[in-house]
Amino acid sequence: MEVIKIESTPKTPAVNFDPNEGIIEIRGRSIPENSIEFYRPLIEWIEKYAENPKPETIVNVQFEYFNTSSSKCILDIFKRIENIHNAGHKVIVNWYYEEDDEDMLEAGEDYQSIIKVPFKMIEVPA
Repeated sequence: MEVIKIESTPKTPAVNFDPNEGIIEIRGRSIPENSIEFYRPLIEWIEKYAENPKPETIVNVQFEYFNTSSSKCILDIFKRIENIHNAGHKVIVNWYYEEDDEDMLEAGEDYQSIIKVPFKMIEVPA
């Protein structure tokens, strides 16, 4: 499998998906013109990775902001990650949020309540 590395833009997050290390990272702002178009290849990559994942997969998520259409795509990503977990593989989601960003903490808690995968809420300095 290929590594996916996408630099961030003012409207899209940085992405680093490394199947060799079992790392899935998304950081930044997510307000793309077309969320489905941006996230579709990432969801497809996770589906392929799920066929032969590492014994442990680390998911690092640190959004500054995401819009409503991105939130649905992010949930789709988490559902694919939940499938890896349900297949008996260790998965840890690290949800980073800035110390004064209650909305982003709540968003992480919302995903945690929907997806049955261990989440770690990690506060970082603003």
